[in-house]
Amino acid sequence: MNLHEYQAKELLKRYNVPVQEGIACNTPGAAEEAYKQIHTQYGSKFAVVKAQIHAGGRGKGKIAGTEQRGVAVGKNAEEVLQIAQNILGGTLVTLQTGPAGKLVKKVLVAQDVYYDGPNPVKEFYLSILLDRTKGQHVIMYSTEGGMNIEDVAHDTPEKIFKEWVYPGGMLMPFQARKIAFNLGLSGESFKNAVKFVTNLYNAYVGLDCSMLEINPLFKTSDDKIIAVDCKMNVDDNALMRHADIGTLRDVSEEDPTEVEAGHYNLNFVKLDGNVGCMVNGAGLAMATMDMIKLSGGEPANFLDVGGTANAQTVEAGFRIIMKDPKVKAILINIFGGIVRCDRVAQGVIDAYQSIGNINIPIIVRLQGTNADVAKKLIDESGLKVESAIELSEAAALVNKAVA
Repeated sequence: MNLHEYQAKELLKRYNVPVQEGIACNTPGAAEEAYKQIHTQYGSKFAVVKAQIHAGGRGKGKIAGTEQRGVAVGKNAEEVLQIAQNILGGTLVTLQTGPAGKLVKKVLVAQDVYYDGPNPVKEFYLSILLDRTKGQHVIMYSTEGGMNIEDVAHDTPEKIFKEWVYPGGMLMPFQARKIAFNLGLSGESFKNAVKFVTNLYNAYVGLDCSMLEINPLFKTSDDKIIAVDCKMNVDDNALMRHADIGTLRDVSEEDPTEVEAGHYNLNFVKLDGNVGCMVNGAGLAMATMDMIKLSGGEPANFLDVGGTANAQTVEAGFRIIMKDPKVKAILINIFGGIVRCDRVAQGVIDAYQSIGNINIPIIVRLQGTNADVAKKLIDESGLKVESAIELSEAAALVNKAVA
């Protein structure tokens, strides 16, 4: 589950991770008042107004039809008000959102961290995620933080450092010191960086994150180390341990079909292809998607109905797939180990009759428990549904459908 920046920063504070303070606002007037409060409380001359959407690249992105950036600095209350008016209610288009962009419903009005002091300010990059190839958590960091971190990774990968930690273990003190040293820090900023990295890793583990990114990680002119931005993803499978975090979910930022699928306990991920697929079991689903590609098509989705699928869940999955206008054919590939094939077949028939006016080929391959009964149900239904026994038969029918 993705979180907004302002939500993630509040969670980091539980673990004593210093953050750039700010106030989330959903109206321009609230943004203006937030500037006044921040100016009074922190003495900030300026304030940073940040669009709150689940996507990166906000600083380079623009509100559709305007030159307004998704992140902008206001020098006074009037400028903050104007920026908030320009951003709120607009569609922010970034490299990560694609041309469709995302509607901005909130902005974060944050304190200015570029205040004068005895030492130069610096921006770094730091993230923590799971390295699946090693089976360990990895801390990735660089001295080249900021909006161009993707270019750094591409053009100068030697500037990206990595530190691995075994799951279940803790970040060792020497590792935190190594990170601070590689960032070129010394003195007070070195000490603060060691504390920051240690606390951030504790937050990553304690909140069951699958990804935690700080960009920029900022060294202030008085040698404090703070998180100016934060992207956080919490493992959906761990939300049962974090009821309070579950309430922070913003479904308006998610794909509507994926949200609907969640209501039926279906594992659904929307893709960009032309062949919808419904399968039971993640492994079989991956193999089916490979088969679709080898047959000349592109999978339009990943849909695992699970081992307890019945007619109702199959019908729900069928309807969700049909909502995608790109779909030219649907392949249903079920192995009846726990699930009964005849129940799946009945769900397909019910969905077909309920939806009506289906003009795309539907290919059904059922193997396992009651597969013979299921095939008979489909063959005698009178519907334009093609059944297959072997995977090669299903592949040939898919190829014919998308040719």
